[in-house]
Amino acid sequence: MIKKFDKKDEESGSGSNPFQHLEKSAVLQEARIFNETPINPRRCLHILTKIIYLLNQGEHFGTTEATEAFFAMTRLFQSNDQTLRRMCYLTIKEMANISEDVIIVTSSLTKDMTGKEDVYRGPAIRALCRITDTTMLQAIERYMKQAIVDKVPSVSSSALVSSLHMVKMSYDVVKRWVNEAQEAASSDNIMVQYHALGLLYHLRKNDRLAVTKMLNKFTKSGLKSPFAYCMLIRIASKLLDETEGGHDSPLFDFIESCLRNKNEMLAPAVSVLQLFCSSPKAALRYAAVRTLNKVAMKHPSAVTACNLDLENLITDSNRSIATLAITTLLKTGSESSVDRLMKQISSFVSEISDEFKVRCFCFSLYKRAIVDCIISIIEENPESKETGLAHLCEFIEDCEHTVLATKILHLLGKEGPRTPQPSKYIRFIFNRVVLESEAVRAAAVSALAKFGAQNDDLLPSVLVLMQRCMMDSDDEVRDRATFYMNVLQQKQKALNAAYIFNGKDSLPDISIPGLEKSLHQYTLEPLEKPFDMKSVPLATTPITEQKTEIAPISTSKLPEKLAPSRQDIYQEQLAAIPEFQGLGPLFKSSEQVQLTEAETEYVVRCVKHTFARHMVFQFDCTNTLNDQLLQKVMVQMEPSESYEVIHYVPAANLPYSQPGSCYTLVRLPDDDPTAVSCTFSCTMKYLVRDCDPNTGEPDDDGYDDEYVLEDLEVTVADHIQKVLKPNFGAAWEEVGDEFEKEETFALASVRTLDEAVGNIISFLGMQPCERSDKVPENKNSHVLFLAGVFRGGHDVLVRARLALADGVTMQVTVRSGEETVVDVILASVG
Repeated sequence: MIKKFDKKDEESGSGSNPFQHLEKSAVLQEARIFNETPINPRRCLHILTKIIYLLNQGEHFGTTEATEAFFAMTRLFQSNDQTLRRMCYLTIKEMANISEDVIIVTSSLTKDMTGKEDVYRGPAIRALCRITDTTMLQAIERYMKQAIVDKVPSVSSSALVSSLHMVKMSYDVVKRWVNEAQEAASSDNIMVQYHALGLLYHLRKNDRLAVTKMLNKFTKSGLKSPFAYCMLIRIASKLLDETEGGHDSPLFDFIESCLRNKNEMLAPAVSVLQLFCSSPKAALRYAAVRTLNKVAMKHPSAVTACNLDLENLITDSNRSIATLAITTLLKTGSESSVDRLMKQISSFVSEISDEFKVRCFCFSLYKRAIVDCIISIIEENPESKETGLAHLCEFIEDCEHTVLATKILHLLGKEGPRTPQPSKYIRFIFNRVVLESEAVRAAAVSALAKFGAQNDDLLPSVLVLMQRCMMDSDDEVRDRATFYMNVLQQKQKALNAAYIFNGKDSLPDISIPGLEKSLHQYTLEPLEKPFDMKSVPLATTPITEQKTEIAPISTSKLPEKLAPSRQDIYQEQLAAIPEFQGLGPLFKSSEQVQLTEAETEYVVRCVKHTFARHMVFQFDCTNTLNDQLLQKVMVQMEPSESYEVIHYVPAANLPYSQPGSCYTLVRLPDDDPTAVSCTFSCTMKYLVRDCDPNTGEPDDDGYDDEYVLEDLEVTVADHIQKVLKPNFGAAWEEVGDEFEKEETFALASVRTLDEAVGNIISFLGMQPCERSDKVPENKNSHVLFLAGVFRGGHDVLVRARLALADGVTMQVTVRSGEETVVDVILASVG
């Protein structure tokens, strides 16, 4: 269920970080509203967030101004808003060391610590212990002892962790809480037991005899927490080293017995990694082979048992996993296995001599791995962008690998213009025009054009360099330079976005066979109006963001004719049916939707074909009964919305085990263009003629019958084609804000940002851009960029800002050249 928020109270930030231009003085001025009555929890919460952000960014707060803000904040304890209260705890901890007289909130925190609200008690303990000094600790000692043995695990853990922090400040006081800590160590909660063991160890770590007794106690009685077991292993290992105990020591026996623990956290590392090598999750396979690679550097014999699993990973679809598997095998394999291994990985290496094959092979893979690693870091961590780009610039200064050089140049062209000092990359790129091969020079020209298109200050210099490139000896380089030169001289953002950033000149989303047929049809029917590219169906090949450099094309390698896509085949089949000839170009065909169970007497699957103003539902039916012949087979559809069924095209005959197709033509509602979603109840109707199972001969007479199918849903995704925008920002500016609309929603049933991103992409059926479908770990906010084409050929872009609190809040901004399309998207989400 999606609940809509009122937009008027929402803060509109710029880019993905709404706090990046905050000024401390302005925030402190805003903090005056803490003194207003009544308290506005939402506004106060936002201001506290700003204060914490500034503190974590290293902003210096003077003692006086920090104390004033802190005193004003203490009034917020009068509010009962849970989120605001917990934000107050965080702010107290952040400002404890810079504000004076922070102890004024001690009574409030003590009240929360001993209150009935469990959600307050744990955070209040942590905040209180942060501001407590030695003189005050005894006053709360009784409360801390009670909290350590509290039945609520979060409260107990908070008290134990806070006690651990206070050991350095007041060891003698905390030592008196040993009995409570021992009681907590027998808790059924794995984290409470782990924290209790940690506190007990730090209280006794300077007394070897006490540590030995503690180890003996817990190794004999056993623990429920695998985290606590890991800590015991570390403590026992350290004690073994200090006492120089050998294999006869009870501690060694304990560590060895942990290898037989059922929890995988305590299982032998190599065995667990070997299991992960066959995991269906790419992340686990990568982590396993990466760790095994490191182990193989010091203990190759320990990894030998995994060689068979590693060989299976050589053909892994993830190139990083395959590369690591190969390098690990080269470390662990014997001399006799190298030749066999090199044959298995022939796709990675070609024609290198036996003398150098291992060394050269490892060296080239090493270079590729370095580049892939740096690019991954840049894409996942925006703060590291400039450092990573600087390393890549140095890398291509001495790189003999064309593929790597063009890949790096493409990345420089994409990310370089967005950095604070883009001019420093120009020299490295132009050096490639002067010194490198034709493919690299062509990629360098494309990268230069992006700098000129995005930075007005650099445009004159880029135009001068383009003029030099126009005299290059290679046709591809000259053509690119001439083309980009003419586009840049127009100084129009729309042209730059269309032809430099997102490359619409190459028509990446157009079906080439469809374009050929549309042009042929246009020549047969002379019209006064010009040819409309929107009449051409889009390509349906899967879109990925793995588009790197554009290499020069050798005409000798072009195929004689492009194979028709699945959608081209559907277009031709539907055009052959007279009832469908006036529908125009086919916009989109869905995947097959199963409308019956697999084991039923009739198997029916549906493909939804979307046109500009109609939809055709193709029902592929199979009769699994050998004693029946079905005739005049059709699927009657009853829509839940204002969709209009205007024609049925039945399947004449449906013999046993011979698939046949029938069709239903539906008109989309003209009076309500935003009504794109609809549910159809479907019933298959037909004439049954019984027949001889052996000969298949049917009876002369038949009877009418029907079979109820599953309901069929049409969603907004059926009206949208995915389209990739490599530079989403440029595409966003190109579309413009004439029809921009924005609304905020709450995703009530969603609990994580990953889940929210997946649901949005699936629901809208649009293409995520700039890797925005990857949510960084430990983030409470994220921005998702989506691009698509709505039926009729209208571009549509979506920017969804997601924030994680008790649920996920989503601020959706939609842009399109057609206002109706914007309304469709927002109405569908709402």
